[in-house]
Amino acid sequence: MPYLVRENLFIGNIGDAAEVLQNGSSDITHILSMLSTASISIFSEWRSGLTIPTKEIKTHYVGASETEDDSASEDESTELSSSAMSPGKVLYSLEYAGKDLKVVRMAVPMRDMESENLLDHLDVCLNFIDESRKKGSVLVHCFAGVSRSATIITAYLMRSEHLSQEDALLSLRQSCEFVCPNDGFLDQLKMFEEMGFKVDRSCSIYKRFRLKVLGECYNRGERIDSSKLGADPGLPSETSSDAEVPRDSENSSRSAYRCKKCRRVVALQDNVVDHVPGEGEASFNWQKRKSGNPFNKSEEPECSSIFVEPLQWMTAVEEGALEGKLSCAHCDGRLGYFNWSGIQCSCGSWITPAFQLHKSRVDISTV
Repeated sequence: MPYLVRENLFIGNIGDAAEVLQNGSSDITHILSMLSTASISIFSEWRSGLTIPTKEIKTHYVGASETEDDSASEDESTELSSSAMSPGKVLYSLEYAGKDLKVVRMAVPMRDMESENLLDHLDVCLNFIDESRKKGSVLVHCFAGVSRSATIITAYLMRSEHLSQEDALLSLRQSCEFVCPNDGFLDQLKMFEEMGFKVDRSCSIYKRFRLKVLGECYNRGERIDSSKLGADPGLPSETSSDAEVPRDSENSSRSAYRCKKCRRVVALQDNVVDHVPGEGEASFNWQKRKSGNPFNKSEEPECSSIFVEPLQWMTAVEEGALEGKLSCAHCDGRLGYFNWSGIQCSCGSWITPAFQLHKSRVDISTV
């Protein structure tokens, strides 16, 4: 039996959802399914002979724009969602389901693994809960009702009631004492809190997380194709010596990094991944005697490179090498280096994975 967490908000397991879908419910009108696949067929696999009628509303894929109304058959959805981070991976699907097709079900494919990307799913899940509570009542469930569903509801309480991760989880446990999100999900909920209860893709916290996700994909042997890379800020400048950079109406003045040789834009400030400065090269030169005060931090040079998210002009990255040169897409001039295992900045910090642009090879301008 599902547990009531807040008015019109329930948490449960796959059995609770199956009961609603098979026999209907006077209380629950919407279901959010957090299972390993978006397909309704997972219910028949869980309980042999269980057949639940469905009528698809929408299937949305990773990378699709919010205005696109993509659709696919149930079999296609199952196949596409099985390959994590693939270009055709299902972000979510919407359907009418259950007895008399009266329940609106959103299915979000997610595994209960610490390495799973939770942050990129939060917006659609939390918005669905909000809308569902306005129209009726929503059941959020996973397989056991312990980790994935608890994580989503904890995030919802954090955003809607401005609670810390710890306080939101404590509040949820007052309704359902055995919930226990995995450690990877808890880490991402802490990031969610630090970003102000939103997934801010321009924030350095998110950018570092995204790099970690890509690094894990690479380590699993998955192909890092252009769909997983950031947009090329220099397009459509490949035929122009002076790139036209798209402007954000809310931020009309931004820093741009241009190839010093041909002036093509290779990165915007939005693409930069900040890092905490380390102790610098001096920490490795302890045997060398230098003039001046070694404790005067003002004498330390600034970082000689910037580190950015991987971008679509970086063809060497898409070719699958562990490391290699980063060359300008317009003039083929040397700009920097990348290494999935990491690179040490001149300040001493180690960045992993690293996509490094040497400041000596780029100019900074305002666009």
